[in-house]
Amino acid sequence: MAAIMFNPSREEVRRFFCDAWQKQLAGSVLTPLEAMAVDWIGEHPEYQSLLTDTEGALAEAYTPERGQTNPFLHLSMHLSISEQVSIDQPPGIRAAYEALARRLDSPHEAQHQVMECLGEMLWNAQRTGLPPDGQQYIDSVRRRAGA
Repeated sequence: MAAIMFNPSREEVRRFFCDAWQKQLAGSVLTPLEAMAVDWIGEHPEYQSLLTDTEGALAEAYTPERGQTNPFLHLSMHLSISEQVSIDQPPGIRAAYEALARRLDSPHEAQHQVMECLGEMLWNAQRTGLPPDGQQYIDSVRRRAGA
């Protein structure tokens, strides 16, 4: 399980979300991480039917060229941000996120805004070859929060 948590393959990520949703539908007991995933899946009904077909989900290629959002990337980013906020890592993300959620009056919309900031930070790190800049990330969320 540790490999799935820290360096999952595309298939492992997709199976995790499909399995969690199918366990939810069956009324099975969920792990804490699965429960968090199911909460985010609940916020995205547009993804729910695809999560009932594991083999179809594994086979699909979600590409921007086809005008598709990758639901697994989107849900994974929700989980990452939730974890960052819960442990306040990088330091300051919790306060910045909470301020943004208050301003938007929507924790879900705040997550989507933070997602954009996180994506920008990761893109910058890839482009420059430097480590991700956590302070730039926090500052970007704070700007969106009006702080």
